[in-house]
Amino acid sequence: MKAAQQAVRDAERRFPVRVRIGIPPEGLGNRLDQMNAWLDANCGADGWTSTLSSTGGVVNDALAICFADTALASAFVARWCAMQRVEVVDRVYRVLDD
Repeated sequence: MKAAQQAVRDAERRFPVRVRIGIPPEGLGNRLDQMNAWLDANCGADGWTSTLSSTGGVVNDALAICFADTALASAFVARWCAMQRVEVVDRVYRVLDD
């Protein structure tokens, strides 16, 4: 567990801007592959990373996409997140259904 926690800390240091997205009960399916392709194309393969980012102690209910700057994070949110459904309490975005 310590290695995983260290990996998260390292990612957060290298990529200080985080966007947390909720993972629906059925998972992200092929949307995760599409998001990864978008991230590689727009941020470069070394310009972003992702880590698990649990809420309320549930291990796999959220994912953090980490960026080096806010512009890329904002572009990601505009493309992939359902802005009108922000979970304000947990600061977690929901992924668009399309």
